[in-house]
Amino acid sequence: MRGNRLLAYILLVLAIMLLSSNDGHVIHADNEGNGKLVYVIPVEDEVEKGLEAFLTRATKEAQEEGADHIIFEIDTPGGRVDVAGQIAELLQNLEIPTTAYVVNQALSAGSYIALNMDTIYMNPQATMGASGVINQDGTAADKKAQSAWLSAMKSAAESKGRDPLYAAAMADPNIDLPDYGAPEGEFLTLDPSAALEVGYSNGTVEDRVELLGELGLSKSTIIEMEPTLSEELAGILTNPVVVPILLSIASLGLIVELYSPGFGIPGIMGLLSLVLFFYGHIVAGLAGFEAIILLVLGIILIVAEFFVPGGIVGILGIGSVVWSLLLSGQDLGHMTMSIGIAFIVAIVAAVVLFKTIGMEKGFFRHIILKDQTSTELGYVSSVNRLELIGLEGVTVTPLRPSGIASFDGERIDVVSDGSFIHQDKSIRVVKVEGVRVVVREI
Repeated sequence: MRGNRLLAYILLVLAIMLLSSNDGHVIHADNEGNGKLVYVIPVEDEVEKGLEAFLTRATKEAQEEGADHIIFEIDTPGGRVDVAGQIAELLQNLEIPTTAYVVNQALSAGSYIALNMDTIYMNPQATMGASGVINQDGTAADKKAQSAWLSAMKSAAESKGRDPLYAAAMADPNIDLPDYGAPEGEFLTLDPSAALEVGYSNGTVEDRVELLGELGLSKSTIIEMEPTLSEELAGILTNPVVVPILLSIASLGLIVELYSPGFGIPGIMGLLSLVLFFYGHIVAGLAGFEAIILLVLGIILIVAEFFVPGGIVGILGIGSVVWSLLLSGQDLGHMTMSIGIAFIVAIVAAVVLFKTIGMEKGFFRHIILKDQTSTELGYVSSVNRLELIGLEGVTVTPLRPSGIASFDGERIDVVSDGSFIHQDKSIRVVKVEGVRVVVREI
């Protein structure tokens, strides 16, 4: 027991340390140059909410510090188009000149992000395009989503003075551009030379040093931003695949804890999963403190349900928790599905544990009455007085058919065998059935 508690405490401390770490790490590389200040911000891996949180923080700092230029070094296979839309809005509202440097690939949502910047430069091995909208199961999105995405791609290109035809071809395979390796049926993907030819690239450079030379910023002071641990975690914890897993672990851990003595590893895992869920969504800007308040209120009401009869308190508590989860999700449909999966896991776990363990252990042992009024413990519901059979006595009251009789000075409730018996008549006990003593007049 002590070992389990110690392990639980260690896990809890590690979780607190992990969640409280927010180093805001920034690398400064001072060139002591011409007074220009350039921020270099990486756009790497999948486009998700953690990346949006990082870019929001990094661009805000660049604005506050009075940066003269922002370079976004892009290497991403794409990701969520809704997040890409938020990032594009962020870029369009910047008053600082921006440059996209495609280090390796800017595909799908990554190409859309690049098109929202003032200038684009590419590494000789880089590619940009292939921006079709794909669902999580790998199938093409519906026509409505495709049409909206196609319009967004064209608008991004036009906003920076680029020909929207090639942006459309990146998102629509029906556009025929065989000269650029995209015949009908294929999404357009531009290499550096093709991108330069169609005006989607301002030049091809080997590295950042050459890029700074092309921009006339060789002697500038460079500040290179990096995502914090919190922002990287937010990207993982808000992933559509991770969310139902976290909620399922939370429900499973808390259900198992109800059937376990003490508070141990299952409870710690459940609470930690719930904390990680809300932590990631708060960092990503999806959840506010109102969601936390609703969660805490819901937990309090659910616990109170064990002590307050009626069921209404418990229903309100469950509703409050579900509401807090729905408020924290970006997509209502996906959040509803995740909660449904967690709910099914909780029901299955509860049924299995009830059949295998019962309610003799864990939290339930404190709220379920287990005492029995058994004869072994000295409890007797009634005395079956068989020794009265054949005993003679006198009626104290008339028997109509029940009344009181006296047997050797002991007054006993009796009932006649059917006939009316007057007071002070001699009687004999003919039958005893539990507390029912049957008499007959002599």
